[in-house]
Amino acid sequence: MAATSDAVPRGGRDGRGGRGTRGALLPVDAARGAMWAFVIANVAIVEGLFLSAGSGKNDVLTVAKFFGVHAALLILFQLLLVARLPWLDRRIGMDRLTVWHRWVGFTLLWTVLTHATLVVLGFAVLDDTSMAKTFVALSGVPASLLGMWAAATILVIGVISTRPLRRRLRYEVWHGLHTLLYVALGLAFVHQLLETTTFTSSAFARAYWWFLWLFAFGALLTGRVVVPVWRNAYHRFRVAAVVPESDRVVSVYVTGRHLDKLPARAGQFCIWRFPGHNHWWLTNPFSLSAAPDGRGLRLTAKAVGDASAGLRDLPVGSRAFVEGPYGAFTSLHRTRPGALLIAGGVGITPVRAMLEEQSAGDVVVLYRVRSEADAVLLNEVRHLVALRGGRLHLLTGRTAEAGAPPFGPESLYRLVPDITARDVYVCGPPAMTAAVLSGLRALRVPARQVHAERFGLA
Repeated sequence: MAATSDAVPRGGRDGRGGRGTRGALLPVDAARGAMWAFVIANVAIVEGLFLSAGSGKNDVLTVAKFFGVHAALLILFQLLLVARLPWLDRRIGMDRLTVWHRWVGFTLLWTVLTHATLVVLGFAVLDDTSMAKTFVALSGVPASLLGMWAAATILVIGVISTRPLRRRLRYEVWHGLHTLLYVALGLAFVHQLLETTTFTSSAFARAYWWFLWLFAFGALLTGRVVVPVWRNAYHRFRVAAVVPESDRVVSVYVTGRHLDKLPARAGQFCIWRFPGHNHWWLTNPFSLSAAPDGRGLRLTAKAVGDASAGLRDLPVGSRAFVEGPYGAFTSLHRTRPGALLIAGGVGITPVRAMLEEQSAGDVVVLYRVRSEADAVLLNEVRHLVALRGGRLHLLTGRTAEAGAPPFGPESLYRLVPDITARDVYVCGPPAMTAAVLSGLRALRVPARQVHAERFGLA
């Protein structure tokens, strides 16, 4: 492992500073608190509605009803987690919201299957017949048939979302099948609407469920369709320039109207589409590689897939469709005056943008690449670090050849002795990010000072 260092002396700083916000409520804590309050309040309301609506025709159907109303609530939570609500996204980040969406999805799957099984069992007990005959009989009831279709669709999506199958599917195939979830949600809504014991058991229940469904679908439609379409119509994004950075890396400059009104921050990413260049479903979440200046945006991408390999062939003046900006990997979450920015490979792009927002003073950058030739935007990073009187450590070589893991606690402490007094931002390949986070935990860097970008559309 080789390490080169660009350093500018910093007079009189001990790395501790006095501008931290140790006791302040962080934006992420406020967002999580609001989410938990929302969840607890709605669970309490649903529990009250369940208890006040009376029991089912037998004990089994009562339990089935319990799982049914909670499945409806989980569906609504699923919608809100992927609605890309700006307030949540900027504070929690799409990567974490996506992980929560995944786990809520598997909880929903088992809740729906339990509900469906208990419904068939309950009516089988009620009619003193077999579950097979009861299943066939229920399939002739519109409300039950819609519920069966919704459950079957959710089951299929759950199965293809398990890691072994997901890894075997192309993203575009998985994503296309995953969108069937919206069909399942529509079927579930109509199913609940026809089940008067849950939807219309009282005037309050009717108002509550209508409000919650309309709120969830409205948030999803607004965040995923209305806002992106409006922003693109308003800003009219166009490709201004395409600049090769190396044989496999290219920067694309995008301009448009009124970009000073686009709520973008350094460290965020957008989902980029270039109509006529690739199919609509071929997208990538590329970070902004320069801080937004109100005049243009820049992405820098490495050719690793169908959507990124041909970016160097984009015609200047062609249209761009931009979703976002998204992400919580920003200075909004700073708690300490000193910062340590750690990047691996093309993960340097949001770090390079954040350097433009970094005030002069205590900043350290660790940049991990196989060789200096692989260091994307290295000259720009060096220039920005020098302007701010910081330090840049370029870590090169193969990990297997290193005497110690480059991001083990000993190596981190050697490079940045005051690491526990800094905010640490990490962006890079999953294995590198995991190694850095493990090293930070070993050094007991407070969790509130650690900010990692671990994002994938799938």
